[in-house]
Amino acid sequence: MNLTESVRVALRALGANKLRAVLTMLGVIIGVGAVISLMSIGTGVQVQVTDQIKSMGSNLLFVTPGAQSQGGVRTQAGSAPTLTAEDADAIIDSGRVPGVVAVAPESQNGGQIVANGQNAFSRITGVTPDYESVRNFKVADGEFFSREQLEARSLVAVLGATTALNLFGEGDPLGQTMRVNQVNLRVIGVLESKGSGAMGNQDDVVLVPLTTMQARLNRNRTARGGQTVSTIYVQLADESKETSETAVQAIGDLLRERHRVAQDDFTVRSQQDLLASLSQITGMMTLFLGSVAGISLLVGGIGIMNIMLVSVTERTREIGIRKAIGAKRRDILIQFLIEATVVSVLGGAIGILIGGGGSKLLDGLPLGPTPLKTVVSPDAVILAFTVSALIGLFFGVYPAVKASRLNPIEALRYE
Repeated sequence: MNLTESVRVALRALGANKLRAVLTMLGVIIGVGAVISLMSIGTGVQVQVTDQIKSMGSNLLFVTPGAQSQGGVRTQAGSAPTLTAEDADAIIDSGRVPGVVAVAPESQNGGQIVANGQNAFSRITGVTPDYESVRNFKVADGEFFSREQLEARSLVAVLGATTALNLFGEGDPLGQTMRVNQVNLRVIGVLESKGSGAMGNQDDVVLVPLTTMQARLNRNRTARGGQTVSTIYVQLADESKETSETAVQAIGDLLRERHRVAQDDFTVRSQQDLLASLSQITGMMTLFLGSVAGISLLVGGIGIMNIMLVSVTERTREIGIRKAIGAKRRDILIQFLIEATVVSVLGGAIGILIGGGGSKLLDGLPLGPTPLKTVVSPDAVILAFTVSALIGLFFGVYPAVKASRLNPIEALRYE
């Protein structure tokens, strides 16, 4: 009996007991659908995290303060007031860090904002004009503040899209005055929306000149009297690993020399390192979700084996007749293996359709501040379908072997 004939016989046998065949497939259908749906959620989270990191800018290095110790207790990283705007200037002006295109220091502080009869709390960030290009921000209305306004410590502000909407609604915020921590600022621009995600809401922000921030809103200083910044963004000419590693080493040497410390009081990380770390975490989460869903596939395989054993018992006389007219053990073995595989493959195909449809329904579902994103990857579909076929083949082996070993004389006598 050739393969085509074996498949035809298998489909005819399954068609004789349609309800039982559907119930047998149900475990595989649920398993494959769950694997695809859950893995699409994990992949969607991974894509969101990647997009958020890339939206911060291109070819970036992040220089952040180290941890400080108080009473012998070491606090979290980034808590030590060690970085200054002068450090940022030294990175680009010293000529000691190759491949640097621009630097953008920032100083962050929370602030209560009052404007247009509204009251809101937002992230106040002091930056330089280079921040716009380094961090890949774009102005939707108005303008970004200039170098002259930075040097003059001008009382101006550029609002994120969410902040502008919260304070002014559908009205025009340009030229309006807002009060931030008892300081009046004039709105000169509104940024394009970047959206929110795993890295936070990038639209809920108020950008002011760094000098204004340090003079009026955040006067924190280092131990040596310099005015602190919370992060220095360094943009490189390209994203090659060699350029990044060379720049990280050069920045480390420069800052150790400037701060006169033996142990680093700062941290330098590349965008690629951050992306790799977060991708590894989200990848493990995706694998975990897929593994949990895969348990239902295993249950479905057990159901296939159970039904195939019942089928062997019911068709004992049929097997005896086939052997009596010349069927070999191999023919019987292949026939029952094909039947088990057909059940799992059909179940897998239906499961793919259900899983893909479920993922589409879940995509964009409101989940807290960030809509749920799902991405059905071809790898997940191929993996789920292949595993379902292998499970049918694996759990069909024992019933097929049992059927092929039946004694034809005893099989013909079976009632």
